[in-house]
Amino acid sequence: MSEENSNTQATGQAQQEAPQAQFSVQRVYLKDASLEAPGAPEAFTKQWQPEVNLELNTRTRAVKENLYEVVLTVTVTAKNDGENAFLIEVQQAGLFTINGLEQAQLQHTLGAFCPTILFPYAREAVDSLANKGSFPALMLAPVNFEALFAEQMQKQAQAEAPAETH
Repeated sequence: MSEENSNTQATGQAQQEAPQAQFSVQRVYLKDASLEAPGAPEAFTKQWQPEVNLELNTRTRAVKENLYEVVLTVTVTAKNDGENAFLIEVQQAGLFTINGLEQAQLQHTLGAFCPTILFPYAREAVDSLANKGSFPALMLAPVNFEALFAEQMQKQAQAEAPAETH
């Protein structure tokens, strides 16, 4: 019985020594936003059938130990009748406390999970700017950041792999 107690205590101590994974959102904020409407006012006189182009980019930096800033940049360009109606760019940012993750897990969290949290805020900011410019709301479709991250990792792995010789 005493052996079981000592094993249980040793297991408990090992669990306490292993770092616990921690994740928390400290703050979500709009870092930058812009609306350019080079097609106004002529754009308002035409039937509204826009061609919309969406670009997404993320960048991450360590602010201090276990505190990371993730910035999701959403750029939307709308052309109507072949002319630029508007350009909206939003940099939606967040501060995240992340602790106890291995490098691969940390990279995945910063590259996929954090942008997934930020995107609804960025989408709302884009819609708001479009409305303030007197354009219809865009209602951007949800984005699968997990798939985008996986694609990026696959491209990175292919670029790092040595070229095969036949």
